[in-house]
Amino acid sequence: MVLGWTRHGDGKHLAPGEVVRPDERLSWPRMVGFGAQHVIAMFGATFVFPLVMGLDPNVAVMMSGVATILFLLIVKGKVPSYLGTSASFVGGVLAIRAAYGGDTAGADAIVTGAILVAGFVLALAGLAIHFLGVQIIHRVFPPVVTGAVVMLIGFGLAYVVADVYWPQDHWVALVTMLVTFLVIVLFKGFVGRIGVLVGLIAGFVLSWVLDKAAGPITSVLPGANLRDAAGASCPAEGTYCVATAFPHDRVNFDSVASAPWFGVPDFHAPDFKTSAVLLVLPAVIALIAENIGHVKAVGEMTGTDVDPYVGRAVVADGVGTMVASAVGGSPTTTYAENIGVMAATKVYSTAAYYIAAIIAILFGLCPKFGALVAATPGGVLGGVTVILYGMIGLLGAKIWIENRVDFSDPVNMVPIGAGIILAIGPVSHFIGGDFTLEGIALGTIVVLGGYHLLRAIAGRPARPARSEAG
Repeated sequence: MVLGWTRHGDGKHLAPGEVVRPDERLSWPRMVGFGAQHVIAMFGATFVFPLVMGLDPNVAVMMSGVATILFLLIVKGKVPSYLGTSASFVGGVLAIRAAYGGDTAGADAIVTGAILVAGFVLALAGLAIHFLGVQIIHRVFPPVVTGAVVMLIGFGLAYVVADVYWPQDHWVALVTMLVTFLVIVLFKGFVGRIGVLVGLIAGFVLSWVLDKAAGPITSVLPGANLRDAAGASCPAEGTYCVATAFPHDRVNFDSVASAPWFGVPDFHAPDFKTSAVLLVLPAVIALIAENIGHVKAVGEMTGTDVDPYVGRAVVADGVGTMVASAVGGSPTTTYAENIGVMAATKVYSTAAYYIAAIIAILFGLCPKFGALVAATPGGVLGGVTVILYGMIGLLGAKIWIENRVDFSDPVNMVPIGAGIILAIGPVSHFIGGDFTLEGIALGTIVVLGGYHLLRAIAGRPARPARSEAG
């Protein structure tokens, strides 16, 4: 059932062990409460990652609601899930910005154009899964490859923390990181689940207090106070024109004060460059693995066979990404945070997700909120992203552990190790003209191509995955 839900019991109470299935609901006031919890769970990452990628967080939040509604319709209401901003594209997006002028309107368009094409490829992969079966993905992307791609996407972003965010205010970055540590570990339930958001808010407040108590900080802001080798002002950041340190406030509320309370976000059209598309395509591998894992997790929780809907879920995520990026939004993915909310509440009703999506769309219609989010200091982002990137990388290790990947086999170890180092570098490989493969894109090609090439040379088929789960 896509729309329309059966009332569960009296709509007010759940006995121990009872669950609210996807096609059921409690009373509407209670469902609004559950929907709000889903908004809280997805909110931190959904607006942090657009900030990191240089995209409009207001558009990202609004389009996450639109993408979620599309997802629920495409899967026919059988897979309750929320589509928030994907972290898997961050490395590719930053590489695109480095190649196409940094944080500019032109680069924004190229970024969203590349993401749109990646969404189209993801949707095609979903169609292949739907018609050929999920086994086709396991053959092309066995756990050793999938885990490596996820790992290099996370660890390949280390340079962003080290070179961009942390140096802007290293003490605020350190405090933000420590606060986030403590909140995630010490608090259970929803506070722990939104630990990244709590840490970001704490760092934001600390930065404002330091501005008032200690005055401006002297550091480098990307794209600001550009100087050439002679120390003269220059117009565009590049090899001979770099950002240099200058005194500035950590928090600047000028854009917040000028932004209206209500209005349509700043949409923009995509632009398409082949070299930019190649930089984000590796993220598709991570999204396929992520979607399949999340859908299967939902199936286990609800006690239903969701395998017939795995392909639909991947298609839906691809469509959501295409629609969001077509207007300047961020790439989307199914969110483990919201699956965690369902595990805690035992309420799997898709009605809660429709409500959460509507709330997200309403948030997107408040430009002042978007300006406030965009005012987040770089030091704060440094403290948050060092955790987020590390957690993404370790998810790759989790895939290896759960599938008992054998690294005594050189066919597994050699290309995987090489690909990860190429991504972490990040290493650049000049191809010709103005086209260069580097970092995450280069590492993914080496991992995927190297694994299958060596497996073929060794003359033995890929070993089947052995899951500890069962």
